[in-house]
Amino acid sequence: MNVKMDRIRCEKIAMINDMFRLSGLGVMLAGGVQSVKDISGLLRAVRDYDKFNEDNDPWHEHDYGRLDWYGDNVIWKIDYYDQSLTYWEDPLSLKCRRIITIMLAEDY
Repeated sequence: MNVKMDRIRCEKIAMINDMFRLSGLGVMLAGGVQSVKDISGLLRAVRDYDKFNEDNDPWHEHDYGRLDWYGDNVIWKIDYYDQSLTYWEDPLSLKCRRIITIMLAEDY
């Protein structure tokens, strides 16, 4: 695959990931993050997240973010699964199911 095709692939994945994140579906909260202040506000902040840069998004797929939430260091990550949520699935496959996990960085 050439560089242009790689870039187009990453742009497609980023677009799908942004739409998924904005949907608010497929969210898993790790144990520690359930104790943070204003969980509904945190979920909104993750949906609205747009601070992607070379340091936190080197592949330009918008599948990871980090934010400070009332003094807690929170991270989120989108993972790609098959329909049974057992194995990895290509993020551009129509069979791909995305899950976004939100957790305290210290729990990672």
